[in-house]
Amino acid sequence: MKQEAAFFDGKEAVLIYIAKRLRDALKLERIFADAGLDYGVEADDYRGGIIFHGVRTGAFFYVLPESLAAAHEIMRRNGYKPYAG
Repeated sequence: MKQEAAFFDGKEAVLIYIAKRLRDALKLERIFADAGLDYGVEADDYRGGIIFHGVRTGAFFYVLPESLAAAHEIMRRNGYKPYAG
């Protein structure tokens, strides 16, 4: 289930995915919700582009460390590549 920022207070959230398109973000939110996974998402800036470099805004997905393995498995089963920063 999507959690508010207070859910992560005092805990170390792990970045698992940066959605660069709204469609991808909404789809991943549905996938996580259907799986009953607790996650957080927030808009933030990232650097992107191959020819035209620039700062863009994406949806950053986070989970708690104890949910990391489950989140990665859910993502892979649904065709998403987990963030490896």
